[in-house]
Amino acid sequence: MPKDILNSRQNELSRSVSLSYNGFFYREDTHMPKDKNILIGAHTSAAGGLHNALLEGKEIGASTVQLFTRNQKRWENKELEEEEIALFKKTLKETGLSHIMSHDSYLINLGCPDSINLHKSCKAFKEELIRCHKLDLSYLNFHPGAALKESEDDCLKTIVKSLEDIADLAEKGNTRLLIEATAGQGSCVGYSFEQLGYLVHHLEKKIPIGVCIDTCHIFAAGYDIRTEKALEETLLQFDQIVGLKHLYAFHLNDSIKPLGSRVDRHASLGKGEIGIECFQYIMRHPLLSHIPKYLETPEGPLAWKEEIKLLKHFSNS
Repeated sequence: MPKDILNSRQNELSRSVSLSYNGFFYREDTHMPKDKNILIGAHTSAAGGLHNALLEGKEIGASTVQLFTRNQKRWENKELEEEEIALFKKTLKETGLSHIMSHDSYLINLGCPDSINLHKSCKAFKEELIRCHKLDLSYLNFHPGAALKESEDDCLKTIVKSLEDIADLAEKGNTRLLIEATAGQGSCVGYSFEQLGYLVHHLEKKIPIGVCIDTCHIFAAGYDIRTEKALEETLLQFDQIVGLKHLYAFHLNDSIKPLGSRVDRHASLGKGEIGIECFQYIMRHPLLSHIPKYLETPEGPLAWKEEIKLLKHFSNS
Protein backbone atom coordinates (compact mmCIF):
# COMPACT_ATOMS: atom_id res chain seq x y z
CA MET A 1 0.00 0.00 0.00
CA PRO A 2 1.45 3.41 -0.95
CA LYS A 3 2.54 5.65 1.87
CA ASP A 4 0.38 8.50 0.63
CA ILE A 5 -2.69 6.32 0.92
CA LEU A 6 -4.96 9.27 1.60
CA ASN A 7 -5.58 12.04 -0.90
CA SER A 8 -5.20 15.44 0.73
CA ARG A 9 -5.81 17.65 -2.28
CA GLN A 10 -7.65 20.89 -1.66
CA ASN A 11 -11.27 21.29 -2.76
CA GLU A 12 -11.87 23.34 -5.87
CA LEU A 13 -15.40 24.59 -5.43
CA SER A 14 -17.25 26.29 -8.23
CA ARG A 15 -20.72 27.18 -6.99
CA SER A 16 -21.36 30.56 -5.40
CA VAL A 17 -24.11 29.41 -3.01
CA SER A 18 -22.68 27.70 0.06
CA LEU A 19 -24.35 24.82 1.87
CA SER A 20 -23.68 23.91 5.47
CA TYR A 21 -23.76 20.98 7.86
CA ASN A 22 -22.95 21.27 11.56
CA GLY A 23 -21.10 24.52 10.94
CA PHE A 24 -19.06 23.01 8.13
CA PHE A 25 -19.61 25.14 5.02
CA TYR A 26 -19.23 23.66 1.58
CA ARG A 27 -20.39 24.17 -1.98
CA GLU A 28 -21.44 21.62 -4.56
CA ASP A 29 -18.94 21.15 -7.36
CA THR A 30 -20.95 21.53 -10.57
CA HIS A 31 -18.09 20.12 -12.67
CA MET A 32 -18.03 16.73 -10.97
CA PRO A 33 -20.23 13.83 -12.13
CA LYS A 34 -23.22 13.35 -9.84
CA ASP A 35 -23.41 9.55 -10.13
CA LYS A 36 -20.18 7.82 -9.11
CA ASN A 37 -21.89 4.65 -7.86
CA ILE A 38 -21.19 5.73 -4.30
CA LEU A 39 -23.01 3.47 -1.85
CA ILE A 40 -24.20 5.51 1.13
CA GLY A 41 -27.21 4.93 3.34
CA ALA A 42 -28.43 4.49 6.88
CA HIS A 43 -30.12 1.99 9.17
CA THR A 44 -33.70 2.68 8.17
CA SER A 45 -36.95 1.55 9.77
CA ALA A 46 -38.82 -1.56 8.66
CA ALA A 47 -41.84 -0.67 10.81
CA GLY A 48 -45.00 -1.65 8.96
CA GLY A 49 -43.13 -3.89 6.51
CA LEU A 50 -39.60 -4.60 5.34
CA HIS A 51 -40.17 -2.67 2.12
CA ASN A 52 -40.63 0.52 4.16
CA ALA A 53 -36.92 0.48 5.02
CA LEU A 54 -36.19 0.77 1.31
CA LEU A 55 -38.72 3.55 0.82
CA GLU A 56 -37.22 5.52 3.71
CA GLY A 57 -33.79 5.00 2.16
CA LYS A 58 -35.00 6.47 -1.11
CA GLU A 59 -36.55 9.41 0.74
CA ILE A 60 -33.26 10.36 2.43
CA GLY A 61 -31.25 10.12 -0.78
CA ALA A 62 -29.58 6.80 0.03
CA SER A 63 -28.26 4.30 -2.50
CA THR A 64 -28.20 1.47 0.07
CA VAL A 65 -29.66 0.73 3.51
CA GLN A 66 -29.24 -1.47 6.56
CA LEU A 67 -32.30 -2.89 8.31
CA PHE A 68 -33.55 -5.40 10.86
CA THR A 69 -35.39 -8.22 9.12
CA ARG A 70 -37.29 -9.01 12.33
CA ASN A 71 -37.73 -7.69 15.88
CA GLN A 72 -34.17 -7.53 17.19
CA LYS A 73 -35.26 -7.80 20.84
CA ARG A 74 -37.13 -11.10 20.61
CA TRP A 75 -35.85 -14.65 20.29
CA GLU A 76 -38.85 -16.00 18.42
CA ASN A 77 -40.08 -14.51 15.15
CA LYS A 78 -42.45 -15.87 12.53
CA GLU A 79 -41.16 -16.82 9.13
CA LEU A 80 -41.30 -14.35 6.26
CA GLU A 81 -44.42 -14.65 4.13
CA GLU A 82 -44.14 -14.96 0.37
CA GLU A 83 -46.12 -11.75 -0.13
CA GLU A 84 -43.72 -9.89 2.14
CA ILE A 85 -40.71 -11.20 0.23
CA ALA A 86 -42.26 -10.33 -3.14
CA LEU A 87 -43.12 -6.78 -2.03
CA PHE A 88 -39.60 -6.25 -0.71
CA LYS A 89 -38.01 -7.38 -3.98
CA LYS A 90 -40.46 -5.31 -6.04
CA THR A 91 -39.69 -2.21 -3.96
CA LEU A 92 -35.95 -2.87 -4.17
CA LYS A 93 -36.17 -2.90 -7.96
CA GLU A 94 -38.29 0.26 -8.03
CA THR A 95 -36.03 2.23 -5.68
CA GLY A 96 -32.79 1.18 -7.39
CA LEU A 97 -31.07 0.56 -4.05
CA SER A 98 -28.44 -2.17 -3.80
CA HIS A 99 -26.03 -3.87 -1.38
CA ILE A 100 -28.72 -4.15 1.30
CA MET A 101 -27.41 -5.21 4.70
CA SER A 102 -29.26 -6.83 7.58
CA HIS A 103 -28.18 -6.31 11.17
CA ASP A 104 -28.67 -9.33 13.40
CA SER A 105 -30.49 -9.40 16.73
CA TYR A 106 -28.79 -7.84 19.74
CA LEU A 107 -29.72 -10.94 21.74
CA ILE A 108 -27.44 -13.25 19.76
CA ASN A 109 -24.10 -14.23 21.31
CA LEU A 110 -22.24 -16.74 19.17
CA GLY A 111 -19.48 -16.94 21.79
CA CYS A 112 -21.74 -17.53 24.79
CA PRO A 113 -20.23 -19.85 27.43
CA ASP A 114 -23.68 -21.04 28.56
CA SER A 115 -24.78 -23.98 26.41
CA ILE A 116 -28.51 -23.18 26.56
CA ASN A 117 -28.10 -19.56 25.50
CA LEU A 118 -25.50 -20.54 22.91
CA HIS A 119 -28.01 -22.94 21.36
CA LYS A 120 -30.65 -20.20 21.29
CA SER A 121 -28.15 -17.80 19.73
CA CYS A 122 -27.08 -20.23 17.01
CA LYS A 123 -30.71 -21.07 16.19
CA ALA A 124 -31.63 -17.38 15.97
CA PHE A 125 -28.58 -16.63 13.81
CA LYS A 126 -29.48 -19.42 11.39
CA GLU A 127 -32.97 -17.96 11.12
CA GLU A 128 -31.45 -14.53 10.44
CA LEU A 129 -29.37 -15.97 7.62
CA ILE A 130 -32.33 -17.83 6.13
CA ARG A 131 -34.30 -14.56 6.02
CA CYS A 132 -31.35 -12.86 4.31
CA HIS A 133 -31.22 -15.64 1.72
CA LYS A 134 -34.95 -15.37 1.02
CA LEU A 135 -34.65 -11.61 0.57
CA ASP A 136 -31.39 -12.03 -1.39
CA LEU A 137 -29.56 -9.53 0.81
CA SER A 138 -25.89 -8.81 0.20
CA TYR A 139 -24.71 -8.79 3.81
CA LEU A 140 -25.62 -9.95 7.30
CA ASN A 141 -23.78 -7.78 9.82
CA PHE A 142 -23.34 -9.23 13.31
CA HIS A 143 -21.63 -8.50 16.61
CA PRO A 144 -19.23 -11.42 17.14
CA GLY A 145 -20.03 -12.15 20.77
CA ALA A 146 -19.29 -11.56 24.45
CA ALA A 147 -17.04 -13.66 26.70
CA LEU A 148 -19.10 -13.03 29.86
CA LYS A 149 -17.48 -15.23 32.54
CA GLU A 150 -15.04 -17.00 30.17
CA SER A 151 -11.76 -15.84 28.61
CA GLU A 152 -11.71 -13.88 25.37
CA ASP A 153 -9.70 -16.66 23.71
CA ASP A 154 -12.35 -19.24 24.59
CA CYS A 155 -15.05 -16.89 23.35
CA LEU A 156 -13.31 -16.48 19.98
CA LYS A 157 -12.96 -20.26 19.61
CA THR A 158 -16.68 -20.69 20.35
CA ILE A 159 -17.58 -18.07 17.74
CA VAL A 160 -15.51 -19.89 15.13
CA LYS A 161 -17.23 -23.19 15.99
CA SER A 162 -20.68 -21.57 15.89
CA LEU A 163 -20.04 -20.19 12.42
CA GLU A 164 -18.40 -23.37 11.13
CA ASP A 165 -21.61 -25.19 12.01
CA ILE A 166 -23.61 -23.10 9.52
CA ALA A 167 -21.21 -23.59 6.60
CA ASP A 168 -23.71 -25.72 4.65
CA LEU A 169 -26.45 -23.14 5.11
CA ALA A 170 -24.15 -20.25 4.21
CA GLU A 171 -23.43 -21.85 0.83
CA LYS A 172 -27.12 -21.86 -0.10
CA GLY A 173 -27.44 -18.11 -0.64
CA ASN A 174 -25.61 -14.98 -1.76
CA THR A 175 -25.33 -13.30 1.65
CA ARG A 176 -21.88 -12.57 3.07
CA LEU A 177 -21.49 -12.55 6.86
CA LEU A 178 -19.79 -9.41 8.16
CA ILE A 179 -18.19 -9.29 11.59
CA GLU A 180 -18.76 -5.85 13.08
CA ALA A 181 -15.73 -4.34 14.80
CA THR A 182 -16.80 -3.57 18.36
CA ALA A 183 -15.85 -0.94 20.92
CA GLY A 184 -14.85 -3.59 23.46
CA GLN A 185 -17.52 -2.51 25.90
CA GLY A 186 -18.09 -4.96 28.74
CA SER A 187 -16.88 -8.43 27.73
CA CYS A 188 -17.52 -8.01 23.99
CA VAL A 189 -14.81 -9.37 21.71
CA GLY A 190 -13.96 -8.12 18.23
CA TYR A 191 -12.50 -4.82 19.40
CA SER A 192 -8.95 -5.46 18.25
CA PHE A 193 -7.70 -6.10 14.73
CA GLU A 194 -5.96 -9.19 16.09
CA GLN A 195 -9.31 -10.63 17.22
CA LEU A 196 -10.98 -9.75 13.92
CA GLY A 197 -8.05 -11.29 12.07
CA TYR A 198 -8.31 -14.48 14.15
CA LEU A 199 -11.97 -14.89 13.21
CA VAL A 200 -11.55 -14.04 9.54
CA HIS A 201 -8.51 -16.23 8.97
CA HIS A 202 -10.11 -19.23 10.69
CA LEU A 203 -13.30 -18.89 8.65
CA GLU A 204 -12.42 -17.42 5.25
CA LYS A 205 -12.06 -20.81 3.54
CA LYS A 206 -15.24 -22.20 5.13
CA ILE A 207 -17.93 -19.52 4.85
CA PRO A 208 -18.37 -16.18 3.04
CA ILE A 209 -16.95 -13.85 5.71
CA GLY A 210 -15.79 -10.26 5.98
CA VAL A 211 -15.57 -7.24 8.28
CA CYS A 212 -17.67 -4.13 8.81
CA ILE A 213 -15.71 -1.30 10.44
CA ASP A 214 -17.75 0.97 12.68
CA THR A 215 -15.82 4.25 13.00
CA CYS A 216 -17.20 4.96 16.46
CA HIS A 217 -16.33 1.48 17.67
CA ILE A 218 -12.75 1.32 16.48
CA PHE A 219 -12.12 4.82 17.82
CA ALA A 220 -13.51 3.84 21.23
CA ALA A 221 -11.38 0.68 21.04
CA GLY A 222 -8.24 2.81 20.72
CA TYR A 223 -7.62 3.22 16.98
CA ASP A 224 -7.13 6.89 16.16
CA ILE A 225 -8.77 8.05 12.91
CA ARG A 226 -9.09 11.79 13.59
CA THR A 227 -6.44 12.98 11.15
CA GLU A 228 -5.22 11.91 7.74
CA LYS A 229 -2.01 10.51 9.21
CA ALA A 230 -3.82 8.67 12.01
CA LEU A 231 -6.36 7.15 9.62
CA GLU A 232 -3.57 6.04 7.28
CA GLU A 233 -1.73 4.34 10.13
CA THR A 234 -4.90 2.60 11.32
CA LEU A 235 -5.69 1.35 7.82
CA LEU A 236 -2.15 0.04 7.47
CA GLN A 237 -2.55 -1.87 10.73
CA PHE A 238 -5.84 -3.32 9.55
CA ASP A 239 -4.33 -4.36 6.24
CA GLN A 240 -1.33 -6.02 7.88
CA ILE A 241 -3.37 -7.90 10.51
CA VAL A 242 -6.74 -8.58 8.86
CA GLY A 243 -6.35 -7.55 5.21
CA LEU A 244 -8.19 -4.76 3.41
CA LYS A 245 -9.55 -7.37 1.00
CA HIS A 246 -11.77 -8.53 3.88
CA LEU A 247 -13.27 -5.06 4.48
CA TYR A 248 -16.75 -5.04 2.93
CA ALA A 249 -18.64 -2.26 4.74
CA PHE A 250 -18.48 0.74 7.05
CA HIS A 251 -20.78 2.02 9.75
CA LEU A 252 -20.14 5.76 9.73
CA ASN A 253 -20.63 7.24 13.19
CA ASP A 254 -18.92 9.88 15.28
CA SER A 255 -18.24 9.09 18.95
CA ILE A 256 -19.52 10.80 22.07
CA LYS A 257 -16.79 9.13 24.11
CA PRO A 258 -13.02 9.77 23.72
CA LEU A 259 -10.35 7.67 22.10
CA GLY A 260 -9.81 4.34 23.87
CA SER A 261 -12.81 4.74 26.18
CA ARG A 262 -14.16 1.26 25.28
CA VAL A 263 -17.65 2.79 25.47
CA ASP A 264 -20.03 2.59 22.48
CA ARG A 265 -21.94 5.88 22.16
CA HIS A 266 -22.67 7.16 18.67
CA ALA A 267 -22.76 10.83 17.69
CA SER A 268 -23.78 12.55 14.48
CA LEU A 269 -20.97 13.22 12.02
CA GLY A 270 -18.72 16.05 13.20
CA LYS A 271 -20.53 16.33 16.54
CA GLY A 272 -18.31 14.00 18.51
CA GLU A 273 -14.72 13.25 19.44
CA ILE A 274 -13.72 12.00 15.98
CA GLY A 275 -14.59 15.12 14.00
CA ILE A 276 -15.60 15.70 10.40
CA GLU A 277 -12.15 15.35 8.79
CA CYS A 278 -12.14 11.57 9.23
CA PHE A 279 -15.24 11.21 7.08
CA GLN A 280 -13.79 13.47 4.38
CA TYR A 281 -10.73 11.22 4.16
CA ILE A 282 -12.81 8.02 4.05
CA MET A 283 -15.02 9.29 1.24
CA ARG A 284 -12.03 10.41 -0.86
CA HIS A 285 -9.87 7.37 -0.23
CA PRO A 286 -9.21 5.46 -3.48
CA LEU A 287 -9.33 2.09 -1.70
CA LEU A 288 -12.44 2.86 0.35
CA SER A 289 -14.66 4.90 -1.96
CA HIS A 290 -16.43 1.85 -3.45
CA ILE A 291 -17.20 0.21 -0.08
CA PRO A 292 -20.84 0.50 1.13
CA LYS A 293 -21.29 2.90 4.05
CA TYR A 294 -24.22 2.96 6.47
CA LEU A 295 -25.03 5.73 8.95
CA GLU A 296 -26.16 4.79 12.46
CA THR A 297 -26.05 8.32 13.80
CA PRO A 298 -28.63 9.20 16.46
CA GLU A 299 -30.59 12.14 15.04
CA GLY A 300 -32.63 10.17 12.54
CA PRO A 301 -33.90 10.55 8.96
CA LEU A 302 -33.80 14.33 8.62
CA ALA A 303 -30.19 14.42 9.78
CA TRP A 304 -29.29 11.37 7.67
CA LYS A 305 -30.52 13.18 4.58
CA GLU A 306 -28.10 16.04 5.25
CA GLU A 307 -25.26 13.71 6.22
CA ILE A 308 -25.69 11.75 3.00
CA LYS A 309 -25.56 14.98 0.99
CA LEU A 310 -22.36 15.94 2.78
CA LEU A 311 -20.74 12.54 2.26
CA LYS A 312 -21.59 12.64 -1.44
CA HIS A 313 -20.04 16.09 -1.62
CA PHE A 314 -16.86 14.80 0.03
CA SER A 315 -16.73 11.99 -2.51
CA ASN A 316 -17.11 14.41 -5.42
CA SER A 317 -14.61 17.00 -4.22
